[in-house]
Parts: sequence; structure tokens; C-alpha cells
Amino acid sequence: MPRKPRSDPKTRHKAIELRRESTPAESKLWSRIRNDQLGVTFRRHTCPGGRCQGHPVGIYIPDFCSPKAKLIIELDGSQHIEQGAYDEERTKYLESLGYKVIRFWNNDVMNNIDSVVLAIVHALEDETGKEQISP
Repeated sequence: MPRKPRSDPKTRHKAIELRRESTPAESKLWSRIRNDQLGVTFRRHTCPGGRCQGHPVGIYIPDFCSPKAKLIIELDGSQHIEQGAYDEERTKYLESLGYKVIRFWNNDVMNNIDSVVLAIVHALEDETGKEQISP
């Protein structure tokens, strides 16, 4: 018997497109959190659970997600100034699934990456109750 698809094909294709067209801030942060550098696995532009499988989140595709740590990282550019209500709704939905959502401005990532990584480490410590990495 064929297995039921785990995600909407539209959502999956959008995630693939977002991975191909990462912003400079996304690429910079990804270089610092990929390959378990913080002691947990992060995935980029995926539905929590990975590759838009497992735990679909409807139309939402987080910038970065650690399913094990239940942490989502969102990077916000200038377009987010005008879409605060949308971001708030999105965050509430993701939190309702048990994820902690943290947000950073692209400018902070580009100009102060060490502080951003340190904030992520602190968020991981809050979620796990133990240190994941020393910066």
C-alpha cells in the first residue's frame, strides 16, 4: 500500500526554492549553525521534522529548525516591519506545536553574528536545561 505524502507538494517545492535562494544573512547564519556546530542539528527552510515531512506546519516554512531541540530561528528583513501581525500569527501557531521561536534582524546577523550565535546557544540551554556548546 503506498505511503501517504507527509506534506503538501506546494509547501515542499516552496521550501526547495527558499533553500536555493537564501539571503546573505541566511547563508551567514547557516555557516555557523550547520553540521551540529551548536550540539544539535538544524535544518534550513524545512517543515519541522525535516524536508517538509514528519510534522507539517501547513503553509509555514521556518528559516531554521531544530526538531530535537524544538527551536525555530527566523531571520527578519525590512519587509517584516510591515507584516508584524502575520509574524505574530505564525509564531503563535509554531509555538502551539511546542516550538520555541526566536527572531533576529538580518542586519544583526550580518553585523554581529557572534552575539546572534550566543543568543541561540542561550535559547538551546533554556530548552534543554543544559549547555549545548561553549561559544
